[in-house]
Amino acid sequence: MIDNFIRERLPPFVSPLLKLYKRWNVHPCTLSLLGLAVTVVSAFAIVQGFFVTALFLWYLSRIFDGTDGLWARESGRESAFGSYLDFVCDMTAYSLIVVAFYVRIPELTPYWMAMLFLYIVCTTSALTLGSQEQRLGLSPRDNRGLRLGAGLAEAGEASIAYTLLLLFPQFMKPIATGWLLVLGLTVILRTLLAYKTLPR
Repeated sequence: MIDNFIRERLPPFVSPLLKLYKRWNVHPCTLSLLGLAVTVVSAFAIVQGFFVTALFLWYLSRIFDGTDGLWARESGRESAFGSYLDFVCDMTAYSLIVVAFYVRIPELTPYWMAMLFLYIVCTTSALTLGSQEQRLGLSPRDNRGLRLGAGLAEAGEASIAYTLLLLFPQFMKPIATGWLLVLGLTVILRTLLAYKTLPR
């Protein structure tokens, strides 16, 4: 829900990074992979109980993730494979953090399992709705390489949820419950949107 808001306002803040990418001739796919690599370290920090460090690393990984597409467009290196790789790295990163929580806090296993399950359903619904909207020639709502259907819970909301979980571990159960409710509501609302906009 907040992804487009952030995406529209991000370029002025990351222009120094884009200049560095240009100077070093960094390939956009390298940024996608680098973001995933930093997420692996963030997940390891969660497993070790270093939650603040994990949070810092998480947002560092999101900087790489947030600039790979910008740099691809600015450098003229947009590609179908780049869009594919970016999305796969994203979903791997978000899921990896949940797995790290599971390893660190196994007593909340049902919550982490439900979270991963809803990630699968949310992602499936977003990709399916987006592909149908594209097939029907409907105008896209953003300039991402992959067409995703609109939804309440997106990358920005996931980062907010992870921030709360890492900063307030004493309230992990209610925070996880709230995030699960948001994910479930996302699937319901997106399905209603599909029912309203797609031919039957």
